[in-house]
Amino acid sequence: MSVDEQGGAGKPIESGANVQWGGRFADGPSAIMREINASIGFDKVMWRQDIAGSLAHAAMLKKVGIISEEDEAAIRKGLSEIGAEIEAGTFVFDEALEDIHMNIEARLSERIGEAGKRLHTARSRNDQVATDFRLWTRDAIDDIAKQVRTLMRSLAERALEYADTAIPGFTHLQTAQPVTFGHHLLAYVEMLSRDLGRLMDARKRLNECPLGSAALAGTSFPIDRDMTAQTLGFDRPTSNSLDAVSDRDFALEYLSVLSIMAMHLSRFAEEIVIWCSAPFSFIRLSDAFTTGSSIMPQKRNPDAAELARAKVGRVLGCMVGLLTVMKGLPLAYAKDMQEDKVPVFEATEAMALTLAACDGMVRDLQANTEQMRRYAGSGFSTATDLADWLVRVLKVPFRTAHHVTGRLVAMAEAKGVDLPDLSLEDMQSVEPGITPDIYSVLTVEASIASRTSKGGTAGTNVKREAEAWLARLKKNEGAA
Repeated sequence: MSVDEQGGAGKPIESGANVQWGGRFADGPSAIMREINASIGFDKVMWRQDIAGSLAHAAMLKKVGIISEEDEAAIRKGLSEIGAEIEAGTFVFDEALEDIHMNIEARLSERIGEAGKRLHTARSRNDQVATDFRLWTRDAIDDIAKQVRTLMRSLAERALEYADTAIPGFTHLQTAQPVTFGHHLLAYVEMLSRDLGRLMDARKRLNECPLGSAALAGTSFPIDRDMTAQTLGFDRPTSNSLDAVSDRDFALEYLSVLSIMAMHLSRFAEEIVIWCSAPFSFIRLSDAFTTGSSIMPQKRNPDAAELARAKVGRVLGCMVGLLTVMKGLPLAYAKDMQEDKVPVFEATEAMALTLAACDGMVRDLQANTEQMRRYAGSGFSTATDLADWLVRVLKVPFRTAHHVTGRLVAMAEAKGVDLPDLSLEDMQSVEPGITPDIYSVLTVEASIASRTSKGGTAGTNVKREAEAWLARLKKNEGAA
């Protein structure tokens, strides 16, 4: 194809040149330049979004009279056929055309001729890629949000199942007070609910349409940006063309949300690793989520949990990487910003896999309830209940009760017994007012049942909260 065929004048474009550039560049790029400049290797995943954006743009151009109805129909048909080619795997992606946008546009012109060349009127690759990337990220948010809800539902279902199952509650990884396994699982439902809220907040902020901002200054054509925004499901067009083509806050915010979520899942995965270990033996995972050892035949390694635990490094690295790319870039667009997509794509893939693995493990795990109960009563875990009894029944100031309880714990430790095993005489030697009623609060079951304050671990609370979450999640089924 010569420059004349593109509306210019001069010598034919030599082999290797990018025909989309027109008359400015006659010689093709060096192999190194082509390699560093091309993004088709990774941005081709945005082909659906690119076609959707072009369809909306073409419909708008027809409406305002910039292109004819016939040209718009040809563009629509051509883009539909290109989409079918990509779906079928027969589309040939050309690195010389750099990216998904120019690959599709060039193929469109091949298929429908002059009408295809009119598609790019009143837009630039700058606003085109910004629009496509927002559309892709919005779709990714919707997909991740569905996975988060699925995991929340699985956790709430298991929480309901284990609403009365005692497990040690830890601080500093030391036994603190008895809680229920259901209560522990619901803690992660709460974390994920905040992650879900952040995802929806990020989606709301990104849902403005850059299309029509052109290269950086807007366009002189009488376009209808409200129409394209509405067609593509955006809330409104962006308000500043410079910001629209250079903004990647939406990608950074999305990566930030994923980083926090990955951290939450890493904490959960770490607990699974601990609970699976032989010294704890709180839960068991089946062969579906464990692996063996190449040398130790007895091993059952919780590799799915360990890999889920590690994914936060990849996701957080993606966020830091993009922050570093964007730091110090002057307005408006710079080619540095081509590096924006890989971290978002990689983080999304890592998070989708991590969520699936965590959901699978939640559904798969089986609790060793006897072991959990035994450990729940270890380490003088009902000492706080003893102190609370002294305050409530004997009207002792809490600080005094704390001191009395500490002495009783020291006595029990010296005798090699737990608090409920101390005799009444032993207890009265420290605090004469103690009565036999003290033993009613020193069991694991009594301790758990007493924690009825809002947000407490009592089984009645856990059942109510689990059922409330399940009802809420069912109501929101199918939500973005």
